[in-house]
Amino acid sequence: MTTFASTSATAARRGRMLAVLLTGEVMATMDSSIVSVAAQTIRDDLHAGGAAIQLIVSGYLLTTGVLFVTCARIGDVVGQRRAFLLGLGWFTCSSLLCGLAPDAAAMVLARVGQGVGAALLTPQIFALIQLHWDGAARRRAIGLYSMVLALGVALGQVVGGLVVGADLFGLSWRPVFLLNVPIGVLLLVLGPRLLPDSRTDGRARLDPGGVAVLTVAMAAVTVPLIFGPDQGWPAWAWGSLGCGGVLLAGFFRHEARARHPLLDPAVLRSNGVKPGMAACWITMGCYAVFVLTLTLHLQTTLGFSPLQAGVAFVPYTLGFGALSLTWNRYPQTHERAMAQLPTLRRRRHHRRRTNRFGGRRADGSTGRQNSGGTRRAHHSDGVRRSRIECRPQPVGALGRAAT
Repeated sequence: MTTFASTSATAARRGRMLAVLLTGEVMATMDSSIVSVAAQTIRDDLHAGGAAIQLIVSGYLLTTGVLFVTCARIGDVVGQRRAFLLGLGWFTCSSLLCGLAPDAAAMVLARVGQGVGAALLTPQIFALIQLHWDGAARRRAIGLYSMVLALGVALGQVVGGLVVGADLFGLSWRPVFLLNVPIGVLLLVLGPRLLPDSRTDGRARLDPGGVAVLTVAMAAVTVPLIFGPDQGWPAWAWGSLGCGGVLLAGFFRHEARARHPLLDPAVLRSNGVKPGMAACWITMGCYAVFVLTLTLHLQTTLGFSPLQAGVAFVPYTLGFGALSLTWNRYPQTHERAMAQLPTLRRRRHHRRRTNRFGGRRADGSTGRQNSGGTRRAHHSDGVRRSRIECRPQPVGALGRAAT
């Protein structure tokens, strides 16, 4: 009975902790999409140009992307709870400034401030889940985390459309950002009570040189991508992109020699890491452009209201959220089939080698059955070893079970 009560209390405490973390994630995720729906209204109200509205929409994501690695390291240095609460406070204050912005320039600066806060709080969420959950509970927490990423996008689109369409208190688009303030204050009150203190061992350090090089490199790449199209891709844009590429190469060389690297290059040599990162970069880069351009097209060309434009994004987001809750079931379901792929590849390679030598193996033997139905004997140890190597070997979960 005591063990059951203790387990129930732990599960309840973790549930409250996860609610605080995921609410912060919802706030950060919503603001990556909520502005897309309100972009047309913001542009008309603040008389913002094309480059300014791109910075208002994309500046948040760009700032988050530039500082994400650095802020994740800050969490290792000062503790994940402290970094989460600091980022949450920064994000809440920046949201207030966004709602009160008098012009496009002030709005851009406030959005960059939001990006700084989101970059600081977001990586701590996943780190705290990894630290305080394990086994099946961790998989469920990660599934909920992934679902919140999708629902945050959907809520951003729908809530943005509702708020702008309702014109609350005659404030037009401003409540889109002001809604974050009371929620952020509530989380700042509950966070210190519900989040565990994650103390560090004192060995984690920042790499100031790596931070400086990475920040400048990312800025050199992203600024021309935002302003270049409106200005017809002038020479400075191409020069900036080239400098950014050189600085990124220098960053990785610096990290290979740094005592406390922001990103250990050895991680990139692991199987599947490079293709996975490339897929994420391409997907997220196209996603930001897709959301902005489609939203503007729906409202300006097709005459959709902000709410209708927001609802148009709901179906794909619901599908993403549904898969987020079931992703951990698919490897177990298909593991037996996937485990056979290396065996099939070996068999195919063996048949090709046999056909290449006209029915004979590379050692001169045919491997065909004689009239007695038995294989022709092989007279060397090397041939016997080659036969053993060609046998299908158990792999994956099946291999572990066999051993």
